[in-house]
Amino acid sequence: MGEEVKFPIQKADIIISAVKEEQYPDSILPEVAIAGRSNVGKSSLINTLLNRKKLARTSSKPGRTRTINFFNIEDELLFVDVPGYGYAKVSKSELEKWSTMMEHYFSTRETLAKAILIVDLRHKPTQQDVQMYEYLKYLNIPVLVVATKADKVKRGVRNRHLNQVFSTLNVVEGDAVIPFSAETGEGKDDVWSKILMDLGIEIQ
Repeated sequence: MGEEVKFPIQKADIIISAVKEEQYPDSILPEVAIAGRSNVGKSSLINTLLNRKKLARTSSKPGRTRTINFFNIEDELLFVDVPGYGYAKVSKSELEKWSTMMEHYFSTRETLAKAILIVDLRHKPTQQDVQMYEYLKYLNIPVLVVATKADKVKRGVRNRHLNQVFSTLNVVEGDAVIPFSAETGEGKDDVWSKILMDLGIEIQ
């Protein structure tokens, strides 16, 4: 397993699963939105970062997250798990509802300080991954790209896969790409360090 992050995670609670702005927490804490394709590992990333097994629900069925889920972390920041994109086996009206809900959150939420975009390190980022990254940059939101499933990529080809992520997404200066594995804990400490440094939160 990777080293335990020095940030002491004692409190990590889900506040609300929201479907409309009126339900968003009335909070001034900085928010880190976690986005990615359906079934790419958003819940696994959250659970690993928070040293929990089932705080964020994981599922083998893509498209399970249909709400915007807010998690209070140590009364210092909020993680915001948004619905996965790229899953077509729901109605067109449902897809449009999710899209509108996410666009409204990303474009209007004043406490949104950073976004984590999860991609699969094993594969070239999809066109939808590219569109999501470009959309976040259009809104001037700092992005941390987490390339998950790193344990499935052999060390000898790791740099080639990372370079593919950088070039396909056209990652801008200041945004990082961190390889991560929920299985081994690789990258956990690096992800936390980047989040806390960018938000100006001191590591204890």
